[in-house]
Amino acid sequence: MAVEVATQTQTQQAEEPPRRVLRLGLPKGSLQQATLELLEKAGFKFSIRERSYFPSTDDEELSAMLVRAQEMARYVEDGVFDAGITGKDWVLETGADVVTVADLIYSKQSMRPVRWVLAVAENSDIRSVQDLQGKRIATEVVNLTRRWLAERGVEAEVEFSWGATEAKCPELVDAIVEVTETGASLRANRLRILEVLMESNTQLIANKQAWQDPWKRRKIENIAMLMEGAIRAENRVGLKMNARKADVEKIIRMLPAMRRPTISPLAADGEEWVAIETIIEEKEVRRLIPELKRAGAEGIIEYPLNKVIP
Repeated sequence: MAVEVATQTQTQQAEEPPRRVLRLGLPKGSLQQATLELLEKAGFKFSIRERSYFPSTDDEELSAMLVRAQEMARYVEDGVFDAGITGKDWVLETGADVVTVADLIYSKQSMRPVRWVLAVAENSDIRSVQDLQGKRIATEVVNLTRRWLAERGVEAEVEFSWGATEAKCPELVDAIVEVTETGASLRANRLRILEVLMESNTQLIANKQAWQDPWKRRKIENIAMLMEGAIRAENRVGLKMNARKADVEKIIRMLPAMRRPTISPLAADGEEWVAIETIIEEKEVRRLIPELKRAGAEGIIEYPLNKVIP
């Protein structure tokens, strides 16, 4: 009998398909914390031990590694990762042939794109891009900058900057091309923005072969959907309240919503009262709640959101 059970168990194990795993690249550096926080809101919790590049995760179908965003697109193109999170700027800088799965509008400090700008010293005589003819420019995005200058018929020496780019102008170079969210660092270093080369945002990208695999594609699409839902929920809250039917139309007109609010009868007082539920911008709450109360709403509840999937 024991032999039969053991044989049966071995047969079942042999019939079970091997567990599949998606290899995901996560950005190390400035985007790291914002990305991990967003993934957690999306439902994917990663834990990173000190000095480790291999986060553990509660999703058995994922394996992850931390890589600099500047290198991510090349590793995804080569198949080291099935998918990765990096900036649109680094995909263009490296010229990597990858699938752009989703634009994820978040950055290190905010939920908005960043800009790559051409900047010069405040007191510089350089007033236009044509004035850079024959000048020296420092930047991390050498290829992007050279292509941008070539499109405008300007020949300049573009050198790679290993960091602290803002400090190099005007002592070491005539101009810089640097990324900025607010422009505060440029102003602090007495630099003046001359031109905006491009806007960039975070992207979820995929290896072309992985994208052709139905299981991997579905897994990547699921990650994209949940991350987009977490971004959509940022700075929004849910609002619930009760109201008399006679006050419903007046209250609805006050509510900015993604669609019309959900309205349902209350179990005990369905003939006279209804429950109203909606999603609004968090910044509207302090203005709306007092107005809703005066309009007849009762039992008003505000609650946080993790994901909003339209």
